[in-house]
Amino acid sequence: MKVVQQLRRRAHQVTRIVREQGVRQVGARALGRAARRFGAEAEVFPVRWEDVRAADIGARRPVVVPPVPADGRLTVNWVSTPPSPGSGGHTTMFRLIEHLESLGHTCRLYLYDVYGSRAADHEPVVRSAFPGFRGPVHDVLDGMADAHAVFATAWMTAYPAFNDPCAGRRFYLVQDYEPWFFPVGGLSALAENTYRMGFHGFTAGRFLADKLRAETGMAADSFDFGCDADRYHLLDGVPRDGVVFYARRLAPRRAIEIGLLALEVFAERHPDVAIHTYGEKIGSLGPRHVDHGLVTPDRLNDIYNRCYAGLTLSMTNVSLVPHEMLAAGCLPVVNDAVHNRVVLDNDHVRYAPATPHDLARALSDVVTLPDFGAVARAASASVSGRSWDAAGHELEKVLRRELSA
Repeated sequence: MKVVQQLRRRAHQVTRIVREQGVRQVGARALGRAARRFGAEAEVFPVRWEDVRAADIGARRPVVVPPVPADGRLTVNWVSTPPSPGSGGHTTMFRLIEHLESLGHTCRLYLYDVYGSRAADHEPVVRSAFPGFRGPVHDVLDGMADAHAVFATAWMTAYPAFNDPCAGRRFYLVQDYEPWFFPVGGLSALAENTYRMGFHGFTAGRFLADKLRAETGMAADSFDFGCDADRYHLLDGVPRDGVVFYARRLAPRRAIEIGLLALEVFAERHPDVAIHTYGEKIGSLGPRHVDHGLVTPDRLNDIYNRCYAGLTLSMTNVSLVPHEMLAAGCLPVVNDAVHNRVVLDNDHVRYAPATPHDLARALSDVVTLPDFGAVARAASASVSGRSWDAAGHELEKVLRRELSA
């Protein structure tokens, strides 16, 4: 059955590519796949050329907002790349969406897929990975219906959100400074340009809001990271025997190279301490290494509860991981950077320069702490009140303020 579904999906992709971009583009993509087999660099461009060309950022159309009904219920369009299980950015987006839905607002999801798949191909993943979401799933290339608010949720989605003629005040859920995802060049410029489209930003943490206001003139509010205490919490009677590292090669901003070197240095000093890694399979780091790969949140809580410290590196905006570690009594060791200190703002986080030896020393300091049980309880208590409901309430407040203005 899965094979049949994949074949149908590929057929729909080819049909759409031919219809929108011509037969030559199908051949170009096939050649690109062949080139990648032989090590050549050839990737699908992350945003459609037509969308970039159509976006005249210097020519703004008037903002049209439909009247808010007497019951105060809003309709919000969300433009997103196709969600995948385990994606922290999509998880945060759906937490905000589900909060608005719980208050009676209508949220529609419009998917932006440069690979040619239809929204219908992705909807089963959306429903299974984010079962709390009740709204419809559409393809943004088919056009959006009028709404009170329209949210871009990543830099490439800002282009269709800017170009679409539907009514609705434009907003931008900014969870990282995405120009930093690329070397300085065309892609970094295209990402940075989206912050000058006149959208109102809603950012993950204060650092991003301050940066966008100061450097691009973008109006922005921020929300504090929450913590899912139902999933991440202390477990009774679980002995701690290791450290853990979130390792993902596909996310260069998480600095896997530095993290793995730090673990090598740490392992030489503490051969009796287990090393756990998760995120993706990375191979063996020694006899006491457990390579978990991609894990469920419940399994991740078990891993955190077995570890004294968690190495979590963020070269751009901080991830959800440090707060989740804290909730389980696992002390995060984080690279020392302004963007991390501003957003985390927690006395139980350990900071170190982003060098293998400095990070290894910080891990050593944690695993040798006396009475770690008391330390773990204090760390967990420090995030016990950080509910995602607060972020949802802040979002609704910003929406009502900006729409009334």
